[in-house]
Amino acid sequence: MTDLPHVSAPDLAALLASKLCHDIISPVGAVQSGLELLDEMPGDEESMALVRSSTKSAVVKLQFARIAYGASGSSTAQIDLGDARQVAEGLMTFERANLSWSGERAYVAKNIAKLILNLVVVANASVPRGREVQVEVEQLEPHLKLTVRAIGTPLRVPAKFRALLAGEAGAEAVDAHGVQPYYTLLLARELGLDVHLELSEDRAVFTVQPLAEAPLPVESPGIEA
Repeated sequence: MTDLPHVSAPDLAALLASKLCHDIISPVGAVQSGLELLDEMPGDEESMALVRSSTKSAVVKLQFARIAYGASGSSTAQIDLGDARQVAEGLMTFERANLSWSGERAYVAKNIAKLILNLVVVANASVPRGREVQVEVEQLEPHLKLTVRAIGTPLRVPAKFRALLAGEAGAEAVDAHGVQPYYTLLLARELGLDVHLELSEDRAVFTVQPLAEAPLPVESPGIEA
């Protein structure tokens, strides 16, 4: 696993909190706007639809964040992968790509579920609206083997994720925009796993394997970050 820039625990907590606020502020702001319109036009159907949709968006983003970034009950909690899949599917109904998920349902260590969900976020950010993200949980024991595919064009894997993965990012890369890619790779390192990225014209394949089994990096030229 590539060495990651050092970020202190307080700074990491602050950056993740900043990201969560950024994700939630838009739907919450839309709820507020819808309620203000209802004050002016009681019973207006378009305003009610805005409030309903925005409230649902805020709820699914919070449900997702509780598992993907939070303690999910306790520091030693195990998480049902069925629950992880459910919150991922909820999130993706408001995101740019369609989600498919295959693999056995089981209780897993909290950080394994968090790693899968964070890779879904990176994959979703890599493709335009209307494309596909595929999650394939190939093996849970004795070590996690996981493949996440982002399928579509134009393909743009977040530049900060690629820089961190290649060991080319300094500490300044870990800001409110770069903290989620950083956290993804930090989770993998804590689990003794390696994340490998392979790019082709229309897909990014994120492979998670034990460090000793990780393939050599192969990256096609000409893909924009």
